[in-house]
Amino acid sequence: MGIISSNKKINVDTMKCDGTARVSLAITAAPDILENPADIVLVLDRSGSMSGTPLASMKEGAKTFIDIIDEATDGNKDGQIGSGSRIGIVSFSDTATVNAPLITSVADLKSAVDSLVAGGSTNHADAFFQASQLFTIPSSSQKVIVMFTDGKTTSGSPPLPVAEAAKASGIVIYCIGLIGSDGIDVSVLNAWASDPDATHVAVTPDAADLEELFAELAANISKTGATNIRIDEVLNSDFSITDIGQPNKGTVSMSDPQTIIWTIPELGVSTTESALLDFGIRHITNTAGLKKVNQSITYTDNEGNVVIFPDPSVMVDCDIVIYPEECPEPVDLSVDNCRDASIVDLGETYMESLGRIVEVSATIKNICPGKRVAAAIILTETDEEGMEYQRGMKTFTIPSHDGPGCRDVQLKCIKFVLPEDLNPDEHPEGSICTKRNLKARVIANQLDTDYRCCESVVTL
Repeated sequence: MGIISSNKKINVDTMKCDGTARVSLAITAAPDILENPADIVLVLDRSGSMSGTPLASMKEGAKTFIDIIDEATDGNKDGQIGSGSRIGIVSFSDTATVNAPLITSVADLKSAVDSLVAGGSTNHADAFFQASQLFTIPSSSQKVIVMFTDGKTTSGSPPLPVAEAAKASGIVIYCIGLIGSDGIDVSVLNAWASDPDATHVAVTPDAADLEELFAELAANISKTGATNIRIDEVLNSDFSITDIGQPNKGTVSMSDPQTIIWTIPELGVSTTESALLDFGIRHITNTAGLKKVNQSITYTDNEGNVVIFPDPSVMVDCDIVIYPEECPEPVDLSVDNCRDASIVDLGETYMESLGRIVEVSATIKNICPGKRVAAAIILTETDEEGMEYQRGMKTFTIPSHDGPGCRDVQLKCIKFVLPEDLNPDEHPEGSICTKRNLKARVIANQLDTDYRCCESVVTL
């Protein structure tokens, strides 16, 4: 049984009530290293910024990686990389050095790692070049480069063309980044690594995490593929699904507005493969705060792989909403797959008044705590000669709120009933179908004066 790497992201950190966002899911699977051997080159940064704890942590992480591959290839930690797989070591600072070619001796590999000494600048281009050269002898094994670095390029040629050439030749590139004294540009690691970034790039600010990152990556590389995959994503009740993108693998369906079912027949059975899916969500309640996107997400496959997706959250900011008049209750309806028509009974509706109805909303800005506001909405209609006619005015007292500061308040679902056309004699038949030219004005004044408070501004 293997471990399949996974990721889940939301493209925003904050959103408004009724706001939208996009969620992405990614999983990567690879063949079992027992049946599909791999040649792996560990490319290790030994520049000056790695002195002390970072170098020591990197060495422990690299040796843990070697041990995991040792056990994965033959079921035992017997000191030999088995089943046709091999590991090589390349280190770099001002230039890159091959510390160990592609070999199977665990002792020799660990000795090469232990011999590394920090010093010098950072030449990523030469590191990628020297690692790629270890694959020049023809082999049917999967080719993998694991690049570890703690900083930006400070010497040598631009590394991106060398990394791109390596990927074009069939080499899979993973990147591990330590946010060291030189800083690190995650977008650069994403550009160097194979796609998707979510499963091929890992970054940490803490050298103590390096051993765990190397271990996770070794498990990812040595894992088995998966068949008959099913992922059930259930959103938190604060959100609903707005749309679903076409996944690059498998098929996806919705069982209700909160639930996605993604099925993939197989992934990573003969070569490393990644599956990607993105979908849109909308916030549908009036409650603010830090909200988890999903209520639950489960993964199953025929091989019994265990996959745990991240659990992202988003901060929802809701304006205060007041409904001066009662809004009609919405009725949920849906159209089944492959149906171009649907018949829905929306229930009983009682006649309220004659004429057409105009419904407006407005936002009153910067209402401070403890202050009531008097508001009025005036509706007028303009004829073809520019004359304005009164069509109605509605007034409201907006209650005070006890928020931590001045807040925006929304007035929603304010309805006006329009009489028939201004000159029905010109349109005796079907006057209700004529165009109407309307203007709406909003007036707002504080009822409780406090000169320490901010001034209210109205937007319509």
